[in-house]
Parts: sequence; C-alpha cells; structure tokens
Amino acid sequence: IIVKCRLIQILIPVVCIGWYCYIRWATVCRLGGDEFAIVQSALSSPEDAAILARRIVQTLAIPFQLHGREVTIGVSVGIATAPSDGSDFRKLLKSADAALYSAKESGRGIWRFFDPEMESRQQERRKLESDLRHALGNDEFEVFFQPLYEISTRRIGGFEALLRWRHPERGLVGPSDFISICEETGLIVPIGAWVLSQACLEASRWPDDLKVAVNVSAIQFRSADLIDNVKLALQMSGLPAHRLELEVTESVLLTNREATLDVLHRLRSLGCNISMDDFGTGYSSLSYLRKFPFDKIKIDRSFVRDIDQPDSSAVIVKAILGLGKSLRVRVTAEGVETREQLEWLRAEGCDQIQGYLISPPVPADKAMDQYEYWNSHSPWAGAGGPVIDVTVNT
Repeated sequence: IIVKCRLIQILIPVVCIGWYCYIRWATVCRLGGDEFAIVQSALSSPEDAAILARRIVQTLAIPFQLHGREVTIGVSVGIATAPSDGSDFRKLLKSADAALYSAKESGRGIWRFFDPEMESRQQERRKLESDLRHALGNDEFEVFFQPLYEISTRRIGGFEALLRWRHPERGLVGPSDFISICEETGLIVPIGAWVLSQACLEASRWPDDLKVAVNVSAIQFRSADLIDNVKLALQMSGLPAHRLELEVTESVLLTNREATLDVLHRLRSLGCNISMDDFGTGYSSLSYLRKFPFDKIKIDRSFVRDIDQPDSSAVIVKAILGLGKSLRVRVTAEGVETREQLEWLRAEGCDQIQGYLISPPVPADKAMDQYEYWNSHSPWAGAGGPVIDVTVNT
C-alpha cells in the first residue's frame, strides 16, 4: 500500500512522521517539495491504510512551536493499494497521486482511496492546466464586470472585475473551473496582473464617479511584485488610485500577519481602497478589523441567500451591518437576487448590493449599458435590467 501525502505551509522531517504516527513495516521518503510517500506492507486490509491516514492527519493538525511562534499545518493524503491499483511501483505512485489530488480538492485534512475515475479527472485537469499556460499569450481571457448598486442614491457606484476564459473548444469557462489551478501552479500571479491592468484601463473610460473592484488572491498577495503591479496598472491607465478597490479574502489574512499588514498599509498609501471580501466565512476577520481600517466589508452570499426567511442567517447579517456602522465601514451584500432581499437590506441600513437582481457579470462593452439603465430605473419597481446573453460553459 502506498500512502502519498502533501504537507501544507512547512516541511516536516520524515523521521517525525514515522515517529509520531508509529508507522511500522513501512518505508517513508520525501518525493520532493512538500510531498512524501509511505510504502507500507504487512497490512491485513486496505482499511489499515485508512487508519494510518487518519493518524497522520490528526497528528499533524496539532499546533506546535517553531522559532517561538505557534504553527499549524495541514495534510492531504492519497492512498493506492496493490495489486488492484497497480502491480508496479510506478503505477501505484501514479494512482496515489490521483487520489491525493482528489483529497486536495475536498480541502485539508482529507484522505482518499484511488478509484479509476480519479485518473480520468486528473488527465482532464492536466489538459486544462496545459491550456491555461497558453491562454494568456493567446488572448483567451476576458474581464467581465458586475455592477455595484448604491442603495441610498439608487445609482450604480462601480463594478467588480471578474475573470472569464473563452476557451477555443469549451467556450466561455467560469472561474470555478480554473482559478484553483491558476493558484496551485502560480499562474494566478501573471494572470492577476493582467486582470488588474485591464480593469484599470477599462475603468479609466468610465464616468469619474465609478470605482472598479479587483480581487487579489493570497498567492498574488505573497508575490513581491504586487505593489509594483498596482502602481503600473494605475500609471498605464491614468486611473486615479481612489477609484481602485482591492478585495482581499480571509485566506490572505491567515498567514504572516505582520507582512500582510505591511502590504495592506503600502497599498493604502498609494490611495487605493481596501475591502474585505466574503466577510463572516472565516475566524480571523474580526481581529483584522481592529488592526487595519478597511474601507468596506462584503457580506458573503451564503448569508444573504435566505435573509428574508424565518430562522435564517438574518441575525448574522444584522450583526455585520451593525458592526459596519459602528466602525464607519461601508458594507456590501453579495448574491442579492430578489426585491425582498433588497428591501430587507435597505431597511437594515446596508450601503451597497451586488447580485443577479441588478445584473450578472457582463462583457466590458456592456457595462455602460447597465450603468445608464439602472441610473434611470428602480429595482423596487420590478424592472429587470437590459437583456444580455452571457453563457458560461462548465
């Protein structure tokens, strides 16, 4: 039985894995990077491998001290057994690798046994990764824009820039199908820089009262080029910095807090606005609100979905809106799809909404159609926005 695991954030000496998890009749080796393989024999059944995987996950999840700081790591585990998953080491390792990727897709602390469908999915993923490496040079990416609607003025206040991939064979591909691959491969850094430059360039053609919001991933945030990329995008487009809003998520805030705060302050010193995206989905957001003066927090769509229903997450949304008022931070509600949700949010003092009630993300040349329409029509009147045919293939 081969157990292949990937350690996240830090490399643990192989001897520690063997000692802490009491691995017997096994060979443990580092394959490279953050991947290790455990070749185990003398097992009575595959379930014994699952017991080992559980032990590895539980043991490595225990926080420990490193240079005076508490560190927590995660591990994903893929398992392949002989002879059903391969009769030689190369095939077994390939099967374990497919199981590992399946485990990673499900999140940290997960282990998976190999099944044949995993191999086909991994082949498909590799093909997608190969296509992604050529997509930027082939001009296959597009930036779509979704309106941000101001409740008090009943006007469009800006747009969020969202990446789309017009694949030559698959058609228009949504971000959920490729962004994770971009982040794992590091492609998100050059692609993210391109999105930033395109968004600023497009926004420079809009009326002066409109802002553009751009997501910054955790990978981009750790890149040494982020500050320079923002400066370059602003300089090349001529967009005033106060019209650029950079959105960061919980994952950006979880690692290296001192360095993260330093980058946030440097971005703020450029004149950019900083928003906390998907607020409420993690556990460190509140602590960062104390340490950094965010310009806006965005309530995750999962809380907005049923706010007008009994026994819903309305109490959480009310608390976030109250927090925003107390801190004098603007609040945007994502995923607003009905007039009832809009009216509830208006009554509770929400500043801004985003969602399909106003418009789905649209191509750049359709953004001003949305701007002009919603500045003369009201979503409370039951009017729908201009009809735009946007098909995303999944």
